[in-house]
Amino acid sequence: VQLQASGGGLVQAGDSLRLSCAVSGRSVNNRATGWFRQAPGKDREFVTSISRSDATTYTDSVKGRFTISRDKAKNTVYLQMNSLKPEDTAVYSCYLQADYVYWGQGTLVTVSS
Repeated sequence: VQLQASGGGLVQAGDSLRLSCAVSGRSVNNRATGWFRQAPGKDREFVTSISRSDATTYTDSVKGRFTISRDKAKNTVYLQMNSLKPEDTAVYSCYLQADYVYWGQGTLVTVSS
């Protein structure tokens, strides 16, 4: 099973980015998946998840700005990030919960003020 995250980059505050997590070896359909992030010098923190039944959960700091979705045909999970803030700067990693929790390698998002 492999998860390939992409879409990170350097943006300015207020900009948008869409992260992708392409999954191979397991279907994203009917499986819980989501994103965590780790800012420099800080612990990894939960960002968002989507359950097997498509229920979504967000950490308070991103509610109303971030949206998680999945494309079952492309077997890919997305994180649409709008109104980015400097405090969103982090390495974003996706995961997939199957028989095991699989992780992608992370993609760096840097938001300048």
